[in-house]
Parts: sequence; structure tokens; C-alpha cells
Amino acid sequence: MIKVNENYLKLKAGYLFPEIARRVKIFSQANPQAKIIRLGIGDVTEPIAPAVIAAMHKAVDEMAERENFKGYGPEQGYDFLRNLIAENDYQSRGAKIDANEIFVSDGSKCDTGNLQEIFDIANVIAVQDPVYPVYVDTNVMAGRTGASLESGAYEGIVYMPCTEENGFVPQLPDRAVDLIYLCYPNNPTGAAATKQQLKTWIDYAKKNKAIILFDAAYEAYITDSQMPHSIYEIDGARDVAIEFRSYSKTAGFTGLRCAFTVIPQGLCAYTKDGRAAELHPIWNRRHCTKFNGVSYVTQCAAAATYSKQGKKQIRKSIDLYLNNARVIREQLKKLGYKVFGGVNAPYVWVQTPNRLGSWEFFDLLLSRANVVVTPGAGFGAAGEGYFRISAFNSPENVEKAMQRIAELYK
Repeated sequence: MIKVNENYLKLKAGYLFPEIARRVKIFSQANPQAKIIRLGIGDVTEPIAPAVIAAMHKAVDEMAERENFKGYGPEQGYDFLRNLIAENDYQSRGAKIDANEIFVSDGSKCDTGNLQEIFDIANVIAVQDPVYPVYVDTNVMAGRTGASLESGAYEGIVYMPCTEENGFVPQLPDRAVDLIYLCYPNNPTGAAATKQQLKTWIDYAKKNKAIILFDAAYEAYITDSQMPHSIYEIDGARDVAIEFRSYSKTAGFTGLRCAFTVIPQGLCAYTKDGRAAELHPIWNRRHCTKFNGVSYVTQCAAAATYSKQGKKQIRKSIDLYLNNARVIREQLKKLGYKVFGGVNAPYVWVQTPNRLGSWEFFDLLLSRANVVVTPGAGFGAAGEGYFRISAFNSPENVEKAMQRIAELYK
């Protein structure tokens, strides 16, 4: 008798964003005249930069020529892209990362979910709360947790509350943990972490022989010059951290799919008998077994983001989204909302009015203002009583959405 992986049965009814889509679809079918503005799922709206499009056209033309055609490429990524990543994203900031420590992939969501495969099932994981759901759900699927609790949390996971009181940067766990998920700039709260705050985590990981999985997908939105863009800007991080980056929110690649993960050589986990095992060759083995690499055309597009014109054009889009975040933040503050984030990140984290539940407020905004946001409870128990607004939309739609929300109070 074939048996199912029962860990999947522990998962809550639906992943957050498909559940949002389901509710919006039901409302749309019942109200076909409603002009819905979507500020929920963090999908970009601005077109891909012209310099990137030009590079893709050139690469497509090359694929039509026998002498320039590319078949399977290196699973880790082409050297022309890995070298640009190392130079522009790390070495330019004083981070000692080499090109051969970079693995190009089709998305940070995939990488953050897949990385847990190379770690023992008995490892204790710690996650921020609220948190990007993929970190938790993929560990549930793997069998690293117990059952789901009424609060929405899972047995066996160490949750680290991110609250207004701690500036949405959690305190160190009061027990030893093995695998630590950190995301800065943070999704969903929009908070950023200082070098000193990250150094505290690096020291903790060293002391406990733990590994930090650091999601830096939104680093391009950092406006504070004192905030690090990479955990590798802090001494000691190479010994304890793996970093994820994405072109999705930086260069608008949500539909194109390209990202990368950095695993420093010499970074180790341990066998049951205490022997050190390097993670770089282990991930390389997994990567080569389960992945055939990102397409040549897509990697040429990613390489173009580092050109002079590419950087300039992409910065224009990022600034547009950051200005949207400023408008959202300022308008909601005027209406009396308690607002966080939106300065070093494209997300604004907002407390629900009158202690409404997150999903209750979601339904209210959808039905009365025809505006879609993301319920904070979908990110974890500590997200209850909050909602996330994405700045990824046109300035015109953002202004309209804020006007509609303002009209709720007239």
C-alpha cells in the first residue's frame, strides 16, 4: 500500500498567498464591477529595464546561431554572471566572497525552501515571528516539526517574536538552536537590522555551532547608509551564514526567475560523531542532482543589471516603489494608523484599527475599499492584529488606494 508523506497533512489549509487569491476571486465574481487595487502579494508592476531587455534580445539571437547556441550550462551559473555578482554585490562592499561560492538559481523562494534538505532532520530551527511562510512550511513538509497548534504555530519550532518593543529584531533564543532564519530588510515588517544587531547573531551562531540562513532579497531597498546590505559585511559571518539574494524585487524578475545563494567555502555543519562537514560541496552535489541551471538568456539578463545603464534604470524603478512606500506610510499615519517599515524596504507594516483581526480587516478593506492587503496573521501568530501593504504598484494606484481607505472614515 502506497503511503503519503503525512507531514504535508500537518500544514494549515492553504498557503497564505493562494488563500488571498481565493478570497479575491470569490469577491470579484460576486462584484464584477469592482475595480480592485492589489497591494497584497509583493509582485512588481514596472517593466523590466531597457538595458536588460536589450541583453535578452541579443542572447535570443545568439541561440539562433549554431556557433553561439547554448545548451545545458553549468548548474552553478555561468562565470560571466557569477563574477559580476561577486564584484558588485560583495567585494565592492568589502565582503570577501568569491565567484565560486555563488550558486545561481531560479528563485530565492526555492533556495530558502530547499536548503533545509542538507541538514539533519533532528536540527532545531528558529524563525522570526511574523515570518515569510516558506521557511516554516518547508520544514513542516520535511518532518522537522510537530503538529500545528491552535495559535497557528508548530510544535518543535522556536519562534522569535518580532514586536514594536524590540524594533522587529528578535532577541536571541533562550535555548540552543541549530538553524536560524533571518530576513533583513524584513518581510513582512519592513524593518532593517544594523551591523551590531547582526554581529550579535553571528556570535550566537558561533557559540552554538549553528547556521544562519540569511534572506537578503530586499537589500536594494536599503536607504540608510549605516545598514549592511549583506551579512558578509560583518566579521565572522563567513563561518556561520548562508545568504540568499534575488533579482525579483531588485530588477523586476518575478516573471523571469533568477536568484543566487552564497555558501562560503569552509562553512561547516557536523556529523553525529562531531566531525566537521563542509556545506559548499554538499550543496553543490544537491544542486547538480536536482537542478539543470538557469537559462542562458535569463543569466544574460541578470548580467545586464550590473551595466551602467542597467543600474541606472533599475534604480529608477526601486525609487518609484520606495516613493510609493513613503506615500502609504504618510497617508496612513495621517489617518491615525500605527505604521512601521517602508523606509528600507518596499513593505509597510500596519496595526489594524480597533483591534480587528487581520483577516477580518482584510475582508473589510476588500469589500468596502476594494483594496487587497496581506493579513499579518498569515505570517505567524505575532502578526495577528497587523497587515502588510506592498508598495509594488503604480503611483496612481497607490494614491487611489489611499484615497479609498481615507473614505472609510468619512
